Amino acid sequence: MRKKLLLSLLAVCTLVALVGCGSSSEKTVNSDKLAKGILSEPYAQEKFLLGTYVRIRVYDEGKESVLTPAFDRVKELGDKITINQSGSEIDEVNAQAGIKPVKVSDDVYSLIKKAYEYSEDSRGGFDMAIGSVTQLWRIGFDDARKPSQEEIDQALKLVDYHKIELNDEEKTVYLKEKGMIIDLGAIAKGYITDEVIKVLKDNGVTTAIVDLGGNVYVLGHSPRGKNQDWNVGIQDPNLARGSVLGTIKEKNKTLVTSGIYERYLEVDGVKYHHLFDPKTGYPFDNDIASVTIITNKSIDGDGLSTAVFSMGVKKGLSYVEELDNGTNAIFVTKEGKVYVTDPIKDEFKLAEDSDYSMGDRSKLE
Repeated sequence: MRKKLLLSLLAVCTLVALVGCGSSSEKTVNSDKLAKGILSEPYAQEKFLLGTYVRIRVYDEGKESVLTPAFDRVKELGDKITINQSGSEIDEVNAQAGIKPVKVSDDVYSLIKKAYEYSEDSRGGFDMAIGSVTQLWRIGFDDARKPSQEEIDQALKLVDYHKIELNDEEKTVYLKEKGMIIDLGAIAKGYITDEVIKVLKDNGVTTAIVDLGGNVYVLGHSPRGKNQDWNVGIQDPNLARGSVLGTIKEKNKTLVTSGIYERYLEVDGVKYHHLFDPKTGYPFDNDIASVTIITNKSIDGDGLSTAVFSMGVKKGLSYVEELDNGTNAIFVTKEGKVYVTDPIKDEFKLAEDSDYSMGDRSKLE
């Protein structure tokens, strides 16, 4: 059994793949098509961190050394956020629940503040204090189980972000009730992805791919040619990682996907996925198989993917469109239908061999 739990599995993300990346076609790019100083084959590194494989590819010539501080930043933040690890700031906050406020670093305080904002803005779909529930189920770990209703009822009494007290001046966090557990699994990888992008930009990187186990950020233009966007594949939630159901071209954007099939627990023929409803203590029960958020910051993609998952397709589409900040979404239903927000309806391309079809929004209930 794993002794360290990094980010509980509130929002473990399915993979968003870069179509063609690393393929033979990528390696044979005509150098005449490349922007000055951009390589056809990247400096690439992969490490197992945050409980997943972290992959960073840098295409700027002479920038291989930037990979070191980028991975250092991932590890630094992971050590602060990991639960059940000596020295973890989040672990200390949870350990002092109902006892005293805990002073945290600027990094962790910024992350917690953002989690609090999403708890308020998501109309109840996301609650950063969901940890008492996710720790009961532990879906995705060796000791996963279906708790009794009595256990769930008791855990739900501790799920209330309003009982979290933040002090901006002192940078302290206080969980007012003993037994409360902060769970930042829904947005932590997004925050870390954004921090890695900052490291790359600060070191002069203009073209790169950052993939933190499903939180993908495509920086700059694709190396396939000047001013060409990246061709990003959207994961098929019913198939193995890397299987795509469609593609969309993007640059300087992050794509974050949450789905129900990657992590689940099966009990008596019933599958329970890892995306939990703070109101019931059970996984969300609606028509969504997966949702992909396309936005400017990965932390926002994380928060929104969980928030809209709770709403269902119809309300989720409207919610994203109301944001009016360049954010878009791709929903995949359990019935094999795909729905996209209006601004990208002509940009998203369903794969020719896909078993999915585009849905009719007018028929959504």
